[in-house]
Amino acid sequence: MRLTRITLLLITVVIAVGFYQLNKVLLDDVEPQILQATEEVMVDVAHVFSEMVWQETKGGELDKDRLRGIFERAREHEFEAQIFALQKQQVGLNLYVTDFKGVVIFDSDGGRREGLDYANKRDVKLTLNGQYGARSTREDEGDATTSIMYVGAPLGPRALPYGVVTVYKKQADALPMIAERRAVILRAILSIGVGILLLIVAVFLWVYQPIGVLTDYARAIEKGHRPPKPKLGAGREVNTLYHALETMREALEGRRYVEHYTQTLTHEMKSPLAAIRGAAELLQEDLPAPQRQRFLENIRAESGRAERLISRLLELAAVESRSHLDATESIDFVALVHAAIEEARPTAENARVQLQVQAPETPVRVRGDRFILSAAVANLLENALEFSPQGSELQISILLENQIVVLHIDDQGPGVPEYALEKVFERFYSLRHHQTGRKGTGLGLNLVKEAAELHHGGISLINREEGGARATLRLPCEGS
Repeated sequence: MRLTRITLLLITVVIAVGFYQLNKVLLDDVEPQILQATEEVMVDVAHVFSEMVWQETKGGELDKDRLRGIFERAREHEFEAQIFALQKQQVGLNLYVTDFKGVVIFDSDGGRREGLDYANKRDVKLTLNGQYGARSTREDEGDATTSIMYVGAPLGPRALPYGVVTVYKKQADALPMIAERRAVILRAILSIGVGILLLIVAVFLWVYQPIGVLTDYARAIEKGHRPPKPKLGAGREVNTLYHALETMREALEGRRYVEHYTQTLTHEMKSPLAAIRGAAELLQEDLPAPQRQRFLENIRAESGRAERLISRLLELAAVESRSHLDATESIDFVALVHAAIEEARPTAENARVQLQVQAPETPVRVRGDRFILSAAVANLLENALEFSPQGSELQISILLENQIVVLHIDDQGPGVPEYALEKVFERFYSLRHHQTGRKGTGLGLNLVKEAAELHHGGISLINREEGGARATLRLPCEGS
């Protein structure tokens, strides 16, 4: 996933750099393009005015007052021309005329340039030489917005003109159009860029994020946890990958599960079978009645241990083989506990242990597998009874805490050694019974732990200050 993130980051950087370069090129081209379009129009205007002035001067001298009056009256015109984002309200074009020496003889801008020698100005110099003459000059060298565009046209014959007619216009008149065009380009590029970025994010969320969820899911399984099915969304490819991985995991776990339990069962059954065989061989000899009775009791105890071991392994196999509950039902947990207590009552009476029950009178419903939960509660009761001394009490209480149903089972036994508190839920870890000296199967509490995790609950075992141990099973209520 780290390589994927780096790859996506590099793609994003490359796209960002590409858009930056595209943005720079387009924005840099806006001003030259608009000014070129303006210059093209000014060329036409310059030649039209050149012909008009030439017709005026062929019959005599140029009538400056008449020409100046034309421009003054044009500036007085009231109009509103909406040119895209530019609202034009006055004439911004001016004109000056030079003689064949380059001296200005007329200037429509209040005559400011009249009498000045413009022979070395590009618009005048090139036009007098029969070439296209144009220039852009700043009135203030330190301010680019004061630039003025000049376009010249020959007065009279092009080969040997009698002067030059130059039209000029401030570039500032075109700045609003330039700014608007740049804003349009910038908005378009930003919109496209944001769209591509959102597409990359969508691809990441659609494909790569579920892959990360699957990775975390696989790691949790590797650590021995039982995580719920990950929420991957509606992407067909990712869900197909999840089902393929889940099928492969189940197949591999099933194979390892059979191998592990075959080895475990073989190992654990050796001890009771050896004890039974040894006692049976000794019974073939002529032994006194008390010894024969002791060996018979040993055979019964070891065969019972083997039977319990097989039963617990079968129960545990039914729980551990599941990564989640496929089918669940609404269960009255109070009724389920009462049923488990009734099944355990004969054992409690034989052990002379009293069962004290405190439970709500109304149902407390949980969602889960009835068989698994019944087995878990039964194992908790059996474990508590095994370590309860004769004449003691076993207190069973059911509480409701913030949509969590809590089952407490308190015994009055010797408690659990501190070194064993963290190990009692491990498979095949067991303590010797304080009366018989025999060890249990080491599977009961492990089964309870697996059942609790399958139902998104928890199990704990602590020593009480007043003596004995407390087992606590917590399960979420239905709908929580």
